[in-house]
Amino acid sequence: MSPELSPREGPARRVASVVGLVDQRAEEYLGLHRAVPPEVLTALRTANVTNYSIYRHGDLLFSYLEYRGTDYETDMARLAADPATQRWWSTVMPMQRSLRAHPDEPWWTGLAEVFHLD
Repeated sequence: MSPELSPREGPARRVASVVGLVDQRAEEYLGLHRAVPPEVLTALRTANVTNYSIYRHGDLLFSYLEYRGTDYETDMARLAADPATQRWWSTVMPMQRSLRAHPDEPWWTGLAEVFHLD
């Protein structure tokens, strides 16, 4: 009988999303991401976020992360309420251009998975 897996050892929930990048702020945005504040990284890890990457293609930013917790909505709400994360978002969001069609939709637009190979 195998031992019970902790949330970090269990299967990951893969999350991908996209947002626009304000061209005039692109270099500033890239520079900030070369030195993300440690407290923001800690908040992400505490929220069970792993394997987090952001890619750029022209004026689009594509993010990919793996969630290894058991309550995604609660962990994301806790992350959003974190003061360091809120300061970070207030800095980087003006450098982004949301692709959402309605103000009630998330800032980053979620992407549907088309293919996956482990």
